[in-house]
Formats: sequence, C-alpha cells, structure tokens
Amino acid sequence: MITFNASQKIFKLDTPNSSYVIGVGAENYLLNLYYGAYIPDDNLWANAKRIKSASFSPANKNIPREEFSTDVAPMEYSCNGSGDFRISALAIKNVHGNTTTDIRYVSHKLYKGKPSLAPLPSVYVNNDDEADTLEILAEDCVTGVKVTLIYTAFNTVDAITKSVRIENGGNDAVDVERVFSTCLDLPSMDFDLITLYGRHAKERCREQRRLAHGIQGIASKRGSSSHNQNPFAALLRHGATEDNGDAYGFNLVYSGNFEFSAECDYSGTTRVIMGINPTDFSWHLEPGESFQSPEAVLVYTDKGLGEMSRIYHRLYMNNLVRGRYKTEKRPLLINSWEAAYFDFDTDKLVEFAKNAKELGMDMLVMDDGWFGKRNDDTNSLGDWFVNENKLKGGLGVLIDRVNALGMKFGIWYEPEMISPDSELFRAHPDWYVHVPVRESSIGRNQYVLDVSREDVRDNIWNQMYSVLSKNKIDYLKWDFNRNISEAGSAILPPEQSKEFFHRFVLGTYDLMNRLTSTFPDLLLENCSGGGGRFDPGMIYFSPQIWASDHTDPIE
Repeated sequence: MITFNASQKIFKLDTPNSSYVIGVGAENYLLNLYYGAYIPDDNLWANAKRIKSASFSPANKNIPREEFSTDVAPMEYSCNGSGDFRISALAIKNVHGNTTTDIRYVSHKLYKGKPSLAPLPSVYVNNDDEADTLEILAEDCVTGVKVTLIYTAFNTVDAITKSVRIENGGNDAVDVERVFSTCLDLPSMDFDLITLYGRHAKERCREQRRLAHGIQGIASKRGSSSHNQNPFAALLRHGATEDNGDAYGFNLVYSGNFEFSAECDYSGTTRVIMGINPTDFSWHLEPGESFQSPEAVLVYTDKGLGEMSRIYHRLYMNNLVRGRYKTEKRPLLINSWEAAYFDFDTDKLVEFAKNAKELGMDMLVMDDGWFGKRNDDTNSLGDWFVNENKLKGGLGVLIDRVNALGMKFGIWYEPEMISPDSELFRAHPDWYVHVPVRESSIGRNQYVLDVSREDVRDNIWNQMYSVLSKNKIDYLKWDFNRNISEAGSAILPPEQSKEFFHRFVLGTYDLMNRLTSTFPDLLLENCSGGGGRFDPGMIYFSPQIWASDHTDPIE
C-alpha cells in the first residue's frame, strides 16, 4: 500500500512487514526518511536531520545552512555537482558541457498495479491488487530534464522495486552519464556487505565484509552480469544471522554492465546505489527523447538472510518467471556435450536417447556441433543451418527417431557470437563487435556479433526461425561464451559510442523476446559458460538457467 500525507508532504510505501518513507522538503528536495521494519507512523521529518551540516559543504541559499545541506541530508536520488559530494545516482551533461544536475519534486501520481518497462525485463503483477505504484516527477529547472522515480510496493511480499525514467523536456540535447536505478541513504554503517564473487566453473562464492569508511562495492564491465560478480548485494546488520536480524537485499534486473556501491561517510551513514555501470556508458537524448533505467528489487526483513532469500524466491517465482514452465514440471534431460562434444551423428544421438530413456529421462539435448561445418570450435558460429553431412537426411529425421522413443528433443544455440571462419562473417565482416583501427581480440576462436543492430538481429532470427518453425523442438539452450572487448558498433556515430553496451543488452532481450513470444511452449534455458548471466533479467526470459559448468554435486 502507498499513501501520501499531503499536509506533511510525505509518501509512505508499505509491504506486509516493511515501510519506506519519502519526504518533500524545503525547496522541493526529495529526502529518504526511513526504510526498515513496518511502522504505523509517517511523520518522520526528524530523520531528515541526521547531522546538521558538514564542514566546507555548500548549501541552498534559500535554506539556513544549519538546517539543510545536500552533502549530509538523506537524499532520495542523489545528483552530481550540486553540493552532494557523496557517490551520485544521476549525472547529466548539458549543452554547456558540465554535469551539474539538480532535480526537485514537481508532482506525483499513485495507482494500483505495476507498469511494464518493456523492452527491459521487469517484475510484473498477475493482477493489479498485488501491488501499488508511485511515480514521482522531478525536474532540473535549468536543463528542463524530467526525471520520474518509479516505485512499486508489493502487498503480499516484502519487496519494493525502483527504476528511473529520464525525459529531455528542454530545448537542447543532453547526455545521461550516470543513471542508477536506486539510491538509498541509511542512518548507520553498522552492517556487513555480502556479495557473490567467482569465475567460470566457480560462480557465486559468498563474501562477507564489514562496511568501512569510504566507497566499497562490486561491478562488471564485461558486457554481461558475469561469472566474476553477480548483480546482487545484501547488507546484514551486525549480529544478524540466517534466521534473525536486519537484512537488506539489492538485486538488479539486468544482464549487462552493472555497479553496486556503498559509501560510508564520516558521520557513520551509508549511501547505496545500484544500476548500470557508468564506465563506458552514456546516452544521448535529443529534446523529447527518453531513457528508462533497469529495475532494482529491494527487500527488507528483520528475520535474517534466510528470509531475505525466500522473499526473493517467492517474488521471482510468482512475478518474474513467465510461461508454462512457471508452474509446470520441467523435463529431466541429458545433454550430448560431455558425451560426444562435436563427434556425433544421427545414430549416436539416437543411441544416447535410448539409454537416457531407460534411465527415466524425458529429453535429449543436442549441443554444439549440429550447424554449418562445425566439427570443432574454430568455425561456423553464425551459420545456423543444419550440417547434413553429420545429420544425414536433416534434423527432422533425428527428431522423429528421438520422439519415437517417447523422448522430447532440444537444441543448442549461441546467437550472439560469430566465427571469423563462417559464411556470415565473410558476407558481413562489419557485423562483429569492434572499434576502428584497433586490432580485435579473439576469445574461444570467436568474435561477438553486434546484436545492437536490428539488421544483424533480423538475420540471426530468420535463421533460427527457419530451423525452429520446421522442426518439433521442445527446448533451446542459449549460450554466451566470451566477454566483450573493443566494444563498438560500426553504425553508431562517435558521440553515441558509449551507448553500445546498453544497446547490446537491449538487442539480446529483443531476440529472446522474439523467441519466447513466437514459440511460447518452448523451454528456454539460459547459459553463459555456466552462470555468467545468472541474473533476474535472464530469468524473465528463461525459467531455467545452467547454474555452472562445474557439476560436482558436493561442490
């Protein structure tokens, strides 16, 4: 439930067991007054004055300095260059070339339900009674940039989602250089920071460290959420356990470069921001154009880490996973990779299926090696047509024989990759991700395909559709097996070159949306060398994710 106290200018967002309170202060500054266990009150203006002022900090000339300074106040959405020297959630470069940004409250609207953020994935509601949404419109009066802060509070689970929409309402072009999905100022630094680090085949190792003065956090600039850091973090109150105590969770519904940072200042308060990594990011907005940030999912509980995890599980299973496999039992499958690698034909795969059927399995998945002239990992990515020298008579013959055994059939793709030795590369040498003049790095004998481009996506989709529409395929494993270097697109102008990474993620989402909407009964399993894109953005499209290439059951 969300309420607005007009006399006090206070918004209160309540879930069953938590409250989040925002106030509109003097000169229309937006302040975070509280986030924690549910409280009945909303008049929490005393929380705005956690400390009066900081040495050498500037202040608004219309407010007595001893009453308010943006440098120490709990700002609801921090801006760069206007007196708040802590980490900033928003920085917009204006026509004069500076990034001084200052947004103030203008208006708001409250409504039941939750908006879609399409083409970005996001948490959804099954009916409007599940949640309430608050949109706060703020504006920078100098540039005319309008910033809408979007909050949804769920009525049956202790979760709040936050995102930001930026519209250029001015007369001149601007460039968004920082746009974080959430900013939260907590009145204490009495927390441990929990994050999930790792590498290929050793993903999501828990690390717990005490918050310290200064900036600490995690990030990815690999083009994906990555094996190395996961777009999740938690703050656990000192003394809290798996079963008791304050736990705050932060999760980004996004599959690209991200950053989570926590800054503890000298007064012992903590600012948290989470969103798109500003390294190599910028977004150009002409007058009238807009930009939507990914969504951050915040969870608070006083019942420890275990309940925090379960809240995420309940929310994602009910409000993020989609399609028939949201509730339907998923098939037990055998994948051909470790058994055959590239060395298989129709008869060998059918024999695998026979053995798998005897063991009680439901599906055979044909992994890498079925397309182009692919007999090793040096060629043919991008050539998504059946290798009939390997699969005699075509894919339909194999599927019919597998189905005759009472087994379903699945297939492997790596749509975002291209081999230098491929028909596609020879026909379109500008379609891979690269920058002018500089030598391109190679990884796993492959380049990354520039799916930020619609013509590239159309080509890949048409090839995939040709195979999937003509054959009875129940499952698709979507892989992504290298990080992105020399990040650039041949069609982006220099002034928009830093839009590439986000456009690439949007392109991937577009392809996955085409797949899941065209073939709604197909089970999509996401994979990125194992768990390299194990994030909520991917869960929105693929209800099943290959968690790791390391399959030791004890580990």
